[in-house]
Amino acid sequence: MKIAVASDGKAVSGHFGHCEVFLLYTVEESEIKEKTFIPNPGHRPGYLPVFLKEQEADVIVAGGMGGTAQDLFAEQGIKVIVGAQGAADNAVMEHLAGVLQSTNSICTEHAHEGSCGE
Repeated sequence: MKIAVASDGKAVSGHFGHCEVFLLYTVEESEIKEKTFIPNPGHRPGYLPVFLKEQEADVIVAGGMGGTAQDLFAEQGIKVIVGAQGAADNAVMEHLAGVLQSTNSICTEHAHEGSCGE
């Protein structure tokens, strides 16, 4: 399994599309085997779900994400977890332990002024 975390530095980004990097974790038997830093190729409508599918991501973790993006990830077969905060490594470990649950929140404004990750 591969888990992508939208990140700013080592922390979960408030909005997946505007993150600095995607941390891509390769997981085998609930253990992190590899972590790769993938620079965000740029926020363009509909592009990032396809890009992360090409990276073989099975899960995307972010602080916030718009409804259309969530639908596009679902179309790619990628599970969406939003509402995550804190260190990316911790979010992955919480997901693997079954503790991290999506808030299912949807960013409603493209400017993301306080509407993401809440």
